[in-house]
Amino acid sequence: MIQLNINDQLYELDVEKDMPLLWAIRDVLGFTGTKYGCGIAQCGACTVHMDGVPTRSCVTPVGVTQNKKITTIEGLNSKTSRAVQAAWERLDVVQCGYCQSGQIMAATALLEAQPDPSDEQINAAMSGNICRCATYVRIRAGIREASRALV
Repeated sequence: MIQLNINDQLYELDVEKDMPLLWAIRDVLGFTGTKYGCGIAQCGACTVHMDGVPTRSCVTPVGVTQNKKITTIEGLNSKTSRAVQAAWERLDVVQCGYCQSGQIMAATALLEAQPDPSDEQINAAMSGNICRCATYVRIRAGIREASRALV
């Protein structure tokens, strides 16, 4: 049995320790906001926070997540995450939306660590998150707007 703390709730799962966290989140627990994109930690669609750090759940075995606090897009509820989500809505950042839960998770982690990031810090924090619709300009604008709401 593996015990996971996801969105401040404890779950006991009867799964193999090498199962990717993404499958435990989506297939076993039913939190479908975290997406499968590439399966090799390159696109960012599967990003969750593990102890506040953006983590690619597609390559993270559940066995290493015990005693860690995992937050999925469904569990985001901080002032920062609400500012990010509100900016995304106001600026119509989303095009197809598939990558956006990962984008929002990465943007929230960035703004929680650095409420007024430079363009270079935004680029560095968001560089591993791919958007096939190329909404990068709107994503950056959303991060800037959320930042203004926080400072």
